[in-house]
Amino acid sequence: MAEQIVATPQIREYVRAVSLREDPLLAELREQTAGLPGGSAMQVMAEEGQLLALLVGLAGARSVLEIGTFTGYSTLCMARALPPQGTLVTLDLNGRWPAIGADYWRRAGVADRIDVRLGDAAQTLAALLDERGKESFDLVFIDADKANYGAYYEAALVLTRPQGLIVIDNTLFFGRVVDPDSHDPDTVAVRALNTALRDDPRVDVSMLTMADGITLARKR
Repeated sequence: MAEQIVATPQIREYVRAVSLREDPLLAELREQTAGLPGGSAMQVMAEEGQLLALLVGLAGARSVLEIGTFTGYSTLCMARALPPQGTLVTLDLNGRWPAIGADYWRRAGVADRIDVRLGDAAQTLAALLDERGKESFDLVFIDADKANYGAYYEAALVLTRPQGLIVIDNTLFFGRVVDPDSHDPDTVAVRALNTALRDDPRVDVSMLTMADGITLARKR
């Protein structure tokens, strides 16, 4: 059985050359984000944004929930993939970073599909459950503070429809998950969620060794 190929810089550049379709608007937002403190580390790779858009289409999603907006690159990718009457609810702690993305959403013609909710994510998720009810989203993307990943996943399961998709970013967490000396709360939380997902009978699951680790969980 063949082993997975090592993703050298040359391989990554080849993959980008033959598959990446990042347009000038997305590239502009990515470049602006990279200039922010911690911007390069916090934003999704262009390839991941393209994958998210593909998953929205494959899932036939009309309603998407994003936990963690940052500057809205992934938001823009997914909103573009929605049908005209689709909606994307995106959560962030405050409006500083989403305000950057808002101009790009407007220029892309999808601002009317995007509903930004600000504040503590756990409280916002509880409010969404009261407002929309269970199983009200087709796809949920989790990319927020890692220490609360377990709670976000459980909330996402309640809010996702059967056969809906939960996408979890950073599940390899810069390689710290395999570092025996890493015991910080974020790494511990990501490790715990990875183990729980492996054994969770409520979902079908696959972890992709792409970007910083992307886990796909389809609700049964």
